[in-house]
Amino acid sequence: MTTSSKAGPLSGMVTLDLTQILAGPMCTMVLADMGADVIKIEKPNGGDDNRRMGPPFIKEWSAGFLAVNRNKRSLALDLRNEAGRSVFRRLVEDADVVVENFRPGVMERLGLAYSELAAIKPSLVYCTISGFGSTGPARNRGGFDLVAQGVSGLMSITGHPDSPPAKVGVPVTDLTAGLFAANGIMAAYIHALKTGQGQMVDTSLMEAGVAYTVWESSVYFAEGEIPGPLGSAHRVSAPYQALRTRDGYLNLGAATQPTWEQLCRAIGREDLMEDERFRAPWDRKAREEELAALLEETFSTEDTEHWLKLLDDAGVVAGPIYNMEQVYRDPQVLAREMLVDTEDPELGTIHNIGVPVKLSSTPGSIRRRAPALGEHSGEILLEHGFTQGEVDELLSAGVILGNQGSGVRG
Repeated sequence: MTTSSKAGPLSGMVTLDLTQILAGPMCTMVLADMGADVIKIEKPNGGDDNRRMGPPFIKEWSAGFLAVNRNKRSLALDLRNEAGRSVFRRLVEDADVVVENFRPGVMERLGLAYSELAAIKPSLVYCTISGFGSTGPARNRGGFDLVAQGVSGLMSITGHPDSPPAKVGVPVTDLTAGLFAANGIMAAYIHALKTGQGQMVDTSLMEAGVAYTVWESSVYFAEGEIPGPLGSAHRVSAPYQALRTRDGYLNLGAATQPTWEQLCRAIGREDLMEDERFRAPWDRKAREEELAALLEETFSTEDTEHWLKLLDDAGVVAGPIYNMEQVYRDPQVLAREMLVDTEDPELGTIHNIGVPVKLSSTPGSIRRRAPALGEHSGEILLEHGFTQGEVDELLSAGVILGNQGSGVRG
């Protein structure tokens, strides 16, 4: 594992994280990886629902929970009673950011709406992530990734023609909403540092999905055409898709005229370069199925590795189609530190997806595993001005939950 001793670029940013499952935790993980002090506030009874989703490793950690909650500390705090909400308001006094992904209206009912928290801390950046956004006729609808992929149009363009609706293989609207939220938070945080003025950041799974339809929306706006699914093919270019080889498939991108000509020469199919049916880019797109069949006649004569080396030598962009085991054996994936192993006395070796953005002076890093529920409850409150007596009272009353290593007596 390679880590940096330098503080991350967001060192000093205190973030109160009220999120759970995926979109919100993805957002706050991005902040935590870059050095923010992310305090994950969870309900004492079970915590983040993601702790119990997917294959468990040990006790209260699931594989999915570990994946998006690293670098955070856990405060198990009951916001259903006034004592817990009072604790939260005191924490807001020292916070820079609050992130939540409840349905619109929940924070208002708790008395913790942005307007109320901004009165405590005018420079506060408050981010809300929901299924459909905090305004509009669908604001109160629940939103999971599957639903958002349907409403945003993504499922209408995913899969193969004449096949049942298919979603993108990963929860792309959850993950992207988290990334958009992190981007918005950092922009608002910079503004707050400059002016002292905080603001609300509002995004949703639906908007994340719509934002991904760049080519499809452009085609619809320009031509009024309603795009459909294309399998692995490109919306406007060909050949740009997965093609069968003797032992599997490879991905090929020969979208420009020079690359197309390089491809034809590399695989010994100069006849296609001279063929009137495929002379220009728009000709190739209009006949992409016919063209793919002709290319596969050639590619099916040799194994994938043979063609990948030949195409790479010729300067044609191509690549393999990996399964997850192959991904984490790839020398480039490893060289870019996209697999980072950490050691934990309880969990042993934890495999982490690496930090995907590299900064030369203040890089992000993976410093700690995802927390146990309430692991840092006492530690956090003591840091924020609570006395040990107050911590003990809150623990006895069930307002907070402690955990071994949390510094909570009892």
